[in-house]
Amino acid sequence: MLRSLRDTRRLLHAARVLSRHDALIPHEYLDGLPASLKLLRRLLGARRPSDSSVPAGVRLARALESLGPAYIKLGQILATRPDVVGNDVAEALQALQDRVPPFPVEVAIAEIELALGKPADALFAHIGDSVAAASIAQVHRAQTAEDPPRDVAVKVLRPGIEREFARDLSAFSFAARIAHRIFPEGRRLRLVEVVDTLAASVALELDLRMEGAAASELAERTKNDKDFRVPAVDWERTAARVLTTEWVHGTSIRNVAALEAEGHDPKQIALKVIRSFLLQSLRDGFFHADMHQGNLFVDPQGRLVAVDFGIMGRLDGDMRRFMAETLAGFLARDYVRVAQVHFDVGFVPPHHPVETFAQALRAIGEPIFGRTASEMSMARLLQQLFDTTRRFDMVLQPQLVLMQKTMMVVEGVARSLDPEFDIWEASRPVVERWMIEQVGPEARLRDVGEGVSALGRLARDLPQLLRNAEIVSAMLAGGGMRLHPDTIQQITRAQTARTRHVRIAIWIAAGALGLIALGIH
Repeated sequence: MLRSLRDTRRLLHAARVLSRHDALIPHEYLDGLPASLKLLRRLLGARRPSDSSVPAGVRLARALESLGPAYIKLGQILATRPDVVGNDVAEALQALQDRVPPFPVEVAIAEIELALGKPADALFAHIGDSVAAASIAQVHRAQTAEDPPRDVAVKVLRPGIEREFARDLSAFSFAARIAHRIFPEGRRLRLVEVVDTLAASVALELDLRMEGAAASELAERTKNDKDFRVPAVDWERTAARVLTTEWVHGTSIRNVAALEAEGHDPKQIALKVIRSFLLQSLRDGFFHADMHQGNLFVDPQGRLVAVDFGIMGRLDGDMRRFMAETLAGFLARDYVRVAQVHFDVGFVPPHHPVETFAQALRAIGEPIFGRTASEMSMARLLQQLFDTTRRFDMVLQPQLVLMQKTMMVVEGVARSLDPEFDIWEASRPVVERWMIEQVGPEARLRDVGEGVSALGRLARDLPQLLRNAEIVSAMLAGGGMRLHPDTIQQITRAQTARTRHVRIAIWIAAGALGLIALGIH
């Protein structure tokens, strides 16, 4: 009972902050809301923003930033769930800024000594002021107590951050359980699972040994990649609340002028960003899932260097095979085959006709063949696919959603370096090799070792696979796929209308939770 009261109090505070930003029950949706929720909106102190041009998603991002680390992380999770908040809000949440004032270096030194069990001067000759501060941890530049000393980056968790997260996660879980019990939309959107995903993500980020392990694994998988490097982990100076890695001597890729002054070609760096991400995700099934500009540097040798390994993504072999066959089917315009792949892996329930699902996929695929490659976003193609499959009760696949989200960030980074960046041409060498390995005849022959059924599949699919390979190779080599603009507009209008209805339902549910928090029945 006492815990529920604490959770309710924290939810009420959050509701008021969101309302002050006009982000809990946005004025854009008032026409579709009942009078009781309009009254609740006023009671919580909501007001129209002074700048009416600021979108609801941007207002929500600003409100979450002001509420602290747990809400920032919730926003980052919701950025991967356009089915919950809508595409425009999801895109706005991707820009969430996780920057807060640093805590003093003296506090950091005390935390380091407590975590490592040794005096700081026994491990470090010098620890400087914070060079980057976020809601969970901050980073200091330091030198090791060795001869000669090494430059290192020391990441330290904020004091008391675990307790703060525990309180907010408890409130999130309380709200999600209520929504699950009371509102059908809460069950459909699996809000309890959203909170569980957030809790699992936070648990990993609050143990810096896990981040060190992720960096170590990525370094091992990419050790032969000449254009990508991961800083080495200093395990002697690493514990649950402290992570030490080598200091990156390089230039941030956000500083294009500095890169050019040092003789680096931004267009070549853009290529390295895209190809490194694709190699990690498609070849290795393990990728850096937070590849924004602040986490990427270029060293004097021209190699891309990544930092901050708190968010990583994995694609198992079956998921990579599924993606390969799906992409091959789309590019071959064989929509029945793409539909069947979804049914074969159990992503779409069998009560839906394969032919109807194939028709929906055609609405995605046919527009591809009217645009040049430079106009087409790979991330948005995947997003359209996920949006369509949800309408056919496809269970959300977190692996694929995280990859799509990261792809969108990586595309943005590449185009900030090269505004004319052509992602299809840049991806072609990696994708061609991947397609051959995953859906070509050699890949099917490998399946034979797994059983007689695999041999049957090979015999059944070989003609289509050969045709797919020829079409894919021709398209990628030819520089593009073309889309009919009228079809794009029709799909966009239909998607916008559908998304608005879902979001109105979400705001109604959010408002009802506000009523519960206020004790109004």
